[in-house]
Amino acid sequence: MSDFRATRIAALAAKIAAIESGGRAKAGVLPFGDARLDGCLPGGGLALGRWHEIVGAELEAETSAAPAAFAALAATPLARTGEAVWVLRRDDLWAPGLAGLGFPPERLIQVCVRDEAEALAVMEDALATVGVSAVFAEVEAVDLTAGRRLQLACEKRGATGFVIKRRPFGGKAKTEAAGSVAGTRWRVASAPSEPPAGEFGLGAPRLRVALERCRGGRTGEWILEASAAYSWEADDVAHPLRLVADLGDRELAPAQPRERRAA
Repeated sequence: MSDFRATRIAALAAKIAAIESGGRAKAGVLPFGDARLDGCLPGGGLALGRWHEIVGAELEAETSAAPAAFAALAATPLARTGEAVWVLRRDDLWAPGLAGLGFPPERLIQVCVRDEAEALAVMEDALATVGVSAVFAEVEAVDLTAGRRLQLACEKRGATGFVIKRRPFGGKAKTEAAGSVAGTRWRVASAPSEPPAGEFGLGAPRLRVALERCRGGRTGEWILEASAAYSWEADDVAHPLRLVADLGDRELAPAQPRERRAA
């Protein structure tokens, strides 16, 4: 095959790929900064331009405190690049708490909706809005049709979605859909904190995080720590979550030293 013909074929393949993607470039990934976790995710990080599902363990299925904290911490670097929309059905999101975790409050837009259908519709519209980098929505269930619509909205502008599964207090859980188009599914619960060596009291917030499903990746379970929570004016870290223990063997591993980013 001549060089000219090979060049023409390559150009034609690139043009077809651009048409199929609507002219959008690949959104990329958001690494957590630890190979033990990033190695389970395709591309080495949380896929951008997709939506991800986060569920709570036990009572967290109703309060969603730990899942909301995980979603905010995971998306903090992303939220610094654009507006972040949080869709909720109960007006109980504590913005000062998010700010203490390092989430940029000046980027936060809260939208309170009446029901599940409106929550999903608002999330879809927000994902497709120029300037929005991350959208969070507290919903109880996402069927396949709604999931596909959310994914198309993510692809339109490259925004990333976080569906925080939350059911009414005292209510029965809805039947899960047979399948899902979510990029990942995480189960999150609070974990006991540990004070710094030689000190008393509480340490940085910790979360027990299980990656239950990942398209093209592997599952895993870890203890993550928001090591710089409530002291952001004194620290400069690449990502607000730090992996302190791999729970593959169900035993806590030694804490890893935190790496500071060069100034």
